[in-house]
Order: sequence, then structure tokens, then C-alpha cells
Amino acid sequence: MKAWIPPILRLVLLVVLIAFLVSPDWFGPLLKPLVQDTAPAIYNQGSLLTLTLLHLRIVAIATAGAVAVAVTLAILVTRPFGAEFLPLSRSLVNIGQTFPPVAVLALAVPALGFGEKPTLVALFLYGLLPIFENTLTGLTTLPPSVMEAARGSGMTDRQRLFKVELPLAMPVILAGIRLSVVISLATATIGSTVAAKTLGEVIIAGLQSNNIAFVLQGGLIVGALAVLIYDGLSAIERVFARRAGLLS
Repeated sequence: MKAWIPPILRLVLLVVLIAFLVSPDWFGPLLKPLVQDTAPAIYNQGSLLTLTLLHLRIVAIATAGAVAVAVTLAILVTRPFGAEFLPLSRSLVNIGQTFPPVAVLALAVPALGFGEKPTLVALFLYGLLPIFENTLTGLTTLPPSVMEAARGSGMTDRQRLFKVELPLAMPVILAGIRLSVVISLATATIGSTVAAKTLGEVIIAGLQSNNIAFVLQGGLIVGALAVLIYDGLSAIERVFARRAGLLS
């Protein structure tokens, strides 16, 4: 019975989230006690569904860019010709962790202007490190016997990379992507401080008007998205782990 509880809870969370985004007014009575008599209980300065989709789009674009760059760098530095560039690559991917996202936004706005672009840069830089390190770990901890067998079968370097190394390392790589996505989901909210369309708008509006219900709505939507996406990526990770023979 316990094995079925998590899937049921996740399904309930998904249904409630969709219902809230499509028809938020249904939940007005639940949030009304959190606001003053004349204040709105449901965010009314835009569509919650639209803001959520835009929030997810920013995260998806930034993550796709981070995956492309981080995985490529990790592959290059694990090849004999690129090993000497490992320290430089680590320094590059650490930039996002060295500078807080707010600082990156402050530096990017003068060059890129207000809106979505500075947020994409901040999320891209912030998401590089976990993907790079996990890809590096996955590619450098492969079973030696498997690699020897691949070489003995006459595979070229390219064939070993795409048919052996990346498939075996994929569960570890996906774990890094999962971490990066969850971090970006939360971090993207600060993009609204530079006029990016994210769920941060709801939180900022609540803070400015002292409306706890608005703050709660923005925070809970981001939290629910993080839980659902984390769980979905974990399921995909387990599928790849089974294919790689890491799980029974």
C-alpha cells in the first residue's frame, strides 16, 4: 500500500495545480482569510496560467543552453586532447556559482536591457556547474571492463562515446540536469525584478501590497512545479539507469 501513496499524492498535486491555474477563483474562499476585507485573495494583475507558462519557458531555454554547453565541455575535457583544459572549464562553469543571480542581472541589464534576456543569462550561468560536474563524473567513472570490451570490439572513439559512454553516464547526467532545473525554477522568480514575465511578479505584487495570499500563490506554484518536475526527471533517470543495468 505504501508504494502507491507517492504516485497518488503526485497526481493530486498535479490536478490541484492545473485546477488552480485554470480556475483560480475556485480557491478564493480558502485564501480570503489571509487578506484584508477589501483586498483581492486571488492575483488579479495578470493570468497565473500565462505567467506559469512563461516561467517554464525561461527555465527550459536556459536549461537547454546549459545542457548543450556543460555536456560538450565535459566530453571535451574527458578526451585525451582536451584533458589539459579541465581547470579552465571548471573555472568557466563556476562563474554562475561565484556571482549571485542578482549580481548577474545587475551586470546584464545595462548590456541587454530589461526583460527576459538578463534572466536567461543568469539562469544559464547558474545551471552550468551541476550539469558539468555530473557529466564529468559519469564519463570518468565508467566500468573499465565495459570500456575495454568496447575497444576490443573495434569501436571507434566516436562510436564508444555515443553507444557506450553517454548511455552509461546518462543517469548521472540526468541527475545534474534535474538539480539544475529545480534551482532555475526557484531562481527565475528574481527575473521579475528586471521586468521578465515570471511567477516572481505574483510574489513581488504581494510584497508591495502586503498581500500574503499573493506571496503564497506565487511560492506554492513554484514549489509545486519543482516537486512535479523533480519527480518526473527522477522517473526518466530511473528508466535510463535500468537500461544501463544500474537498476534491476
